[in-house]
Amino acid sequence: MQLEAQLVHAEPGKRVVQVRALANDQCLGSALGEAPTAEEAEDRASTRLLTRLTAEPEPIPQPPSQPQARPQPLSDPQTKTQSQAASPKTDKTHLPAAIPSQAPSAEVTTASGEALNNTEPKLPPFQKLEPPSEEQGSEPEDWSSELAGLDLQLQRLGWSRDEEAIYLERAFHHPSRNRLTSYVDLVAYLKALEALSPGANPGNAPVPLRRRDLLSQCDQLLGQLQWDASRGRSYLDQHFSLSSRQQLNDTQLLQFNMLLEGELMGV
Repeated sequence: MQLEAQLVHAEPGKRVVQVRALANDQCLGSALGEAPTAEEAEDRASTRLLTRLTAEPEPIPQPPSQPQARPQPLSDPQTKTQSQAASPKTDKTHLPAAIPSQAPSAEVTTASGEALNNTEPKLPPFQKLEPPSEEQGSEPEDWSSELAGLDLQLQRLGWSRDEEAIYLERAFHHPSRNRLTSYVDLVAYLKALEALSPGANPGNAPVPLRRRDLLSQCDQLLGQLQWDASRGRSYLDQHFSLSSRQQLNDTQLLQFNMLLEGELMGV
């Protein structure tokens, strides 16, 4: 297993670093760390991630098992004889023609009467109960203005194509702008360049926040906390006075994830 660190947010006196754990090109998990310096933020993120990965998962309580009735074949004479011997006082002349099956129902209920089977999962995905993102279905067909803006920003920063490739590799894991097939990623890239100062080093400049990565990490954290949609919304309203993650901007979504990590670590 190897750890990969990435500076995802920077402002005066504050750095946020994301650390991912990788094994055989598979991401085992990620964590965020915040501190005055990038080194301290990376240490905090690494500690959080390793603590989560090495912690043993809590056992999930299972509903009490019910005894399974074994139906006896009615056509077996030997079985009938054994049944009569076991209950000699039974008057079979008063039995109904058809005996209802005594097999347990497919639906199991808890002591409180809550159905566990044949129902929706107890912890539905948080995002399924949210309104669609405003970004969905709003991508323009013409990206020429954004691409022209990128050229202007690269000239302002004084970056060559090779330097841009270094930054793109860090931010999107590929060195070519032509491989940005998502309008959301293109806009995030443009906004990140606009926030940089001329002469910034592409090897350590803050990379853009990728919304899909933030949402994916948020889903993982909510699942580890075992929070349902109602509790997630309540927590969101408590800290941001909003009812949906889609109403958060990228920076707020990053802060929301860090709050969830704090809850997970008991901070």
